[in-house]
Amino acid sequence: MIGFLILLLVIWVVLSVLGFLIKGLFWLAVIGIVLFVATILFGVFHARNKTD
Repeated sequence: MIGFLILLLVIWVVLSVLGFLIKGLFWLAVIGIVLFVATILFGVFHARNKTD
């Protein structure tokens, strides 16, 4: 599960960087950032619930 979350985080970072580099794809950067934050939050909550 951790490996999958790391893979998603890498994908979101790549999409965000591409969105910032290609001016017409700014929306891609915004989506990448939102998904990056959502993935981190999911990972934190999932790890917290698993330890309890």
